[in-house]
Amino acid sequence: MALLLRPLSPFPSHRLHCRVVHRKGPARAVAVVRKEEGASVVWFKHDLRIDDHPGIVAAVSQHRTVVPFYVFDPRILSGFSDEMLELLLFALEDLRRVLKEQGSDLLIGYGAAEKAVIELVKKVKATHIFAEEEVEYNVRRVVDSVHASLLDKSFSWGSPKLNIWKTPFYEIKDLKETPTSCVDFQKLQLPVTAPLASPVLPVLNTDLERGALPAYDYLKRYIVENTSQSNEIWSCLKKTSAKAILKQGQVNRTNVKTKFASGLEEVKKNYESSLILEKTQRRKSMSSLFVEGGNQVLGGTDAVLNALAAYLRYLEGTARYDWQELHQKLREAETRKGASFGVLFGPALRLGIISRRRVHHEALNYERERNGGFLSPFGYSALTVMAAVETVCSMEWYSLLALKSQICNKELYPIRIWRWNGYLIQYTAVGKKGPAVLLVHGFGAFLEHFRGNLSSMANNGHRVWALTLLGFGKSEKPNIPYTELLWAELLRDFIVDIVSEPVHLVGNSIGGYFVATVAGLWPVLAKSVVLLNTAGSVVPGYSSAQIITEAQQASGIMWLGSRLLLWYLRLRAGSILKEYYPTNSERVDDWLVNEILRASYDPGVPIVMESVVNFNLSVPLNYLVESFGGKVLIIQGIKDPLSKSRLRLSMFRENCSGATVRELDAGHCPHDKVPEEVNSILYDWVKTTESSNYAVERV
Repeated sequence: MALLLRPLSPFPSHRLHCRVVHRKGPARAVAVVRKEEGASVVWFKHDLRIDDHPGIVAAVSQHRTVVPFYVFDPRILSGFSDEMLELLLFALEDLRRVLKEQGSDLLIGYGAAEKAVIELVKKVKATHIFAEEEVEYNVRRVVDSVHASLLDKSFSWGSPKLNIWKTPFYEIKDLKETPTSCVDFQKLQLPVTAPLASPVLPVLNTDLERGALPAYDYLKRYIVENTSQSNEIWSCLKKTSAKAILKQGQVNRTNVKTKFASGLEEVKKNYESSLILEKTQRRKSMSSLFVEGGNQVLGGTDAVLNALAAYLRYLEGTARYDWQELHQKLREAETRKGASFGVLFGPALRLGIISRRRVHHEALNYERERNGGFLSPFGYSALTVMAAVETVCSMEWYSLLALKSQICNKELYPIRIWRWNGYLIQYTAVGKKGPAVLLVHGFGAFLEHFRGNLSSMANNGHRVWALTLLGFGKSEKPNIPYTELLWAELLRDFIVDIVSEPVHLVGNSIGGYFVATVAGLWPVLAKSVVLLNTAGSVVPGYSSAQIITEAQQASGIMWLGSRLLLWYLRLRAGSILKEYYPTNSERVDDWLVNEILRASYDPGVPIVMESVVNFNLSVPLNYLVESFGGKVLIIQGIKDPLSKSRLRLSMFRENCSGATVRELDAGHCPHDKVPEEVNSILYDWVKTTESSNYAVERV
């Protein structure tokens, strides 16, 4: 795809119909004397601001010509939700306005970033390209492709340099030496760095076409047209929630396949035709901080800072309509203490409309205002200040873990980062050929719990994925309600977005219940299901999913119960694990115990535990197995201390029609206790299932 530095016909311009609130205060910092004659390109991605932007500050201080640039690369945008795409367009419109006020502008490109950046570099004879360091695996690959293209091309004025910058929240000298334990990290008592002032940009004197920003509906169509047909088809699966499917009653595998195949074109046409109407109805009003019906703060940096000021000052009351509106949204989103901040400001932080340390700075400044210039050592005087500070500190912690896991990885398999609903999820992918297999861990575990299975299966002709679920291990633990349906939808989206083909689903403990849910609700995603000492009940005669789990607001009892449970698990982690490994306790090594304990002190863990205390796996396994209708293998370690294995095996055989049942001399985690035996069973199972599926397809 070639770079387009002119209006992309027929994309009409995306207009920002809103009142912009300008920050009052001292004049912006005077730019440092520019040293180099060559131009620099500032490539915006998830840093849509000039406030507290180290990249643009560096570019302005070193170059006489600075060219701000944004490219609509479908590889980056394909993971954006509809809401995020809309917020992106409003943010870009505001960024362009701010740049124009200084005599600069935001150039717009479309297509593959490596081609777009190279073409712009040639046109402006750039010597440096400034780009923010990324966390997500797919975006890091795009940046690497740009770097490789720069090295591969020859330029008459010399080789342009790609400068990777970041906004340091803490003064970290060496990421490799940074502890992965939150407790050890807090002991370092690293100060939070101060945000940078917005620089004065040089006037952009160039004859290049600036490019037009698209309207939402055309941008959506552009992304669809520039992604593969298979991805588009699979994306349709993500449009119906697990709750909606369960409310419809019995899932029919044949009907699902028929509707999926024959109804796709109609779904696509209806969806595309509704884009213009839907987005026209959802336009932001002149005085609102939100899109109509939405609860994410909308606009550029000035608008977000105005909303932040309103959020922090919730207790003060206000006569301003826009602040009253935000306070109403705050009350609606506060399903648990502090949850509202992530709901309202999470998307703006992820798009980089405002930096995390700017939020931290503004929150503490307001706290000082309330306390006569002082910060109390006993906590914050307003819950809104606490919510803002804790949220950005948590986001920074998981960003550091994600970077370190990728850059300083010492495991036998690569660690990658996938952003789901805005949250960072760690996963791995090993194996270059063979059937696709997805491994899902149990409660309190992580992808590394399959340490005895990943490499072995990959070396024996499988492509294997494993992920650490939201709320566990080194994946993010946001302040949200957790339910089994949330985790099932996460797995559904992982298969659609990352694996991109049907998989053999393998799950242990609560992970077994999650994969059964995925297969039962979205049968086309699973080739087969393997349940290893799975959680979930078996209810004879159960014919419909009448009970649907609803996330409940945290009560005092839940709060106390979750913290007592967490304290108990931390205290007895080693001994509890040994009970799960009754015949091979040496597998409960220091690494396993320490990693579980490490994760238990991560920010957000008590919130996850609140949901666990309230768990109700309401849809029985036999219902899910029947709804799936495919091949199911149930493996039960008969020495599992969490269940009466003999009774459970009998229930499986009587009520899970068509399922194959195997028993092993193992405890709750047979895949880790006897990995060689489990691997052998999985090899034979996948091979037999693949052969059977192939025979059916030929018929």
